Amino acid sequence: MSNPVKRSLLGSVDWRLVLYFLLLVFFGWINVYASVHSAEPASIFDWGCRSGKQFVWMLTAFVLAAIILFAINPRLWEVVSVPSYFAVLVLLVAVIFVGASVKGSHSWFRLGPVSFQPAEISKITTSLVLAALMGRTGFSFSRRKDFFRVALTVAIPMLIIIAESETGSALVYVGFLFALFREGLSGWWLLLILAAIVLFILTLKAGIWVSLGVVAAAGLAGLVVVLRKIRPRSRERRRALWLLLLGVAAAALMVLSTRFVFDKVLADHQRSRIEVLLGMKEDPNGVGYNVRQSMIAIGSGGLFGKGYLQGTQTTYGFVPEQSTDFIFCTIGEEWGFVGCLAVILLYTFLILRIGRDAERSREPFTRIYGYCLASCLFMHLFINIGMTIGLMPVIGIPLPFISYGGSSLWAFTVMLFIFIALDRQENKYF
Repeated sequence: MSNPVKRSLLGSVDWRLVLYFLLLVFFGWINVYASVHSAEPASIFDWGCRSGKQFVWMLTAFVLAAIILFAINPRLWEVVSVPSYFAVLVLLVAVIFVGASVKGSHSWFRLGPVSFQPAEISKITTSLVLAALMGRTGFSFSRRKDFFRVALTVAIPMLIIIAESETGSALVYVGFLFALFREGLSGWWLLLILAAIVLFILTLKAGIWVSLGVVAAAGLAGLVVVLRKIRPRSRERRRALWLLLLGVAAAALMVLSTRFVFDKVLADHQRSRIEVLLGMKEDPNGVGYNVRQSMIAIGSGGLFGKGYLQGTQTTYGFVPEQSTDFIFCTIGEEWGFVGCLAVILLYTFLILRIGRDAERSREPFTRIYGYCLASCLFMHLFINIGMTIGLMPVIGIPLPFISYGGSSLWAFTVMLFIFIALDRQENKYF
């Protein structure tokens, strides 16, 4: 049997992923400039304006990418996964007490002119720990010990981030379910989460009694199925009845606690955004203003857009936060439907390529980490674009590689190039 041939360092890199990354970053940079050029009339390279700062963060992101890809042994990431996870948990808790308050959220550390958000880093460390836990030989979701370890790994940072009033970042953690599902988690969990979301919305819209009626009807239907399909006095029937009872009790408890969570746990601006999205109130000049102006900007772009730096909604600053959370409406106005489609396709190619490389990997750690990365990118893409077109509440979440901000750009760069480095390690031999 012949010995495997060793590829060169450069030859083992998936350069298509690097190309997608560079295209998104560059396109993001020029659109950051488009979104601020009228308010900050300076060169695109001027450090005094956002586009100049974004350019510096781009350069540093490229340096980080090169270091991760060529200077760090990819095997190190599995070794440091657990200590880095707990270190970031400490930062997540600390930022609540000593972090800067930004729009009601205590989630930012400010060190002079530089700010960073531990919640962005936590997506990386959580992905690494999940890959380490589920990549172990003998791991199975059917074992309670393994199941609860994974559940706590995701739930702990998610709950801390919710305590920081960073609902958008916390919602991204739901995306890890896709990776868990790939590794054997029952599809029933996805259905349960979907049912919980439906019950939450139904309770807000129709009231507690309607939702309890739906829960009771679903419970009776489940009881009929169990009594008809499962043999009497068997262990399977007893187990199914207990699970049905627990499910109905949990659903009823959720319905009864929905108003408390909505009124007491969520912040005022979060409640208002959900109410506007669900049509519970009209507020075109308040909470709904951002979305309304964003939809006007995207719609006015037509098929090919108004042209670069020619968008009137963008130029006159009608959309708040247009260089960050609402940068997609800049793309829609100035590049049109064609530009929006090109960006979405570019993300789609990136996510599918990550999934393809992850599926072909021989190491479970690489495969699981790749799916975690793809899940995070998908959730950011889905929530951010859904937010700008009025399908999701405005919860403040950036568009990866495109939105203004060093914290997000660095975090996603590190996250992506860790995977590229892990994939490169596997591709060294063929």
